Amino acid sequence: MRDLLIVGSGSFLGGVCRYYLSGWVLHSFASERFPLGTFVVNFIGCLVIGIIAGLAEHHHLFSQSTRLFLMTGLLGGFTTFSAFGYETVSLLRTHGMELAILNVVLSVVCGLVAVWVGLRLTTIL
Repeated sequence: MRDLLIVGSGSFLGGVCRYYLSGWVLHSFASERFPLGTFVVNFIGCLVIGIIAGLAEHHHLFSQSTRLFLMTGLLGGFTTFSAFGYETVSLLRTHGMELAILNVVLSVVCGLVAVWVGLRLTTIL
């Protein structure tokens, strides 16, 4: 139960941060052609998860609870793309190029197909 509260509180804060940052970017740099707010959030999330993971891996700075709060909770609420990026790089480092590429291709293609199917289902129902 404790871990759920740690992740949940981080997720809440991450979601609020995403809402404000993407809104600020949208209003400051309005573009109807490119989702800049989402791009900025995803880029920052990937940068921050890389920093946190590097500090945890090389310097053992964070407890398991702190990593749960920051990586799973805060960054998970901020953007799941950061987890995707971290996991893909981890696959590349530990299992080679093939699994990393498979993760990228399957995640992107299956994700886009799932969105399309979901949209189609709403028109059928």
